Amino acid sequence: MMLLSRQALLAIAAVVDVAMHARPHPVPAKALAARHDLPPRRLETMLQALVRAQILKSVRGPRGGYELARERRRISAADIVRAALEAGDAETDGPPLIVSVIGPVVQQAGDAMLKALEEISVEALSQEAARQARPDSSQPAMDFTI
Repeated sequence: MMLLSRQALLAIAAVVDVAMHARPHPVPAKALAARHDLPPRRLETMLQALVRAQILKSVRGPRGGYELARERRRISAADIVRAALEAGDAETDGPPLIVSVIGPVVQQAGDAMLKALEEISVEALSQEAARQARPDSSQPAMDFTI
């Protein structure tokens, strides 16, 4: 069961993508959108929220795009999720049962999850993504020489 919203998951993916591809030039929003199969306009709103949260920085110009605003090890998954939640439309009112009983319990669970996400850095996620992108070195290389 996935407890994070799609928006939060996409925000984490976008930051990890920028961490992996922003050298030597910033990552254009169009390239990011293409890699994640998203409309650029939808992604742009989320990227701006990440800029406001000082997770990403925007670079203008013909070779512009996005790059990390801080070191990879200093950005946690929780930082990114908080920025994504702030960008979303969070309702604070509703039926009394939700506001007074269900809401506080769910808030406690969310706080516990954010505490766990504090321990996961963009550095660790980038390393895992790079490890999975490399071919398995335990498999013998195929040789198709005739």
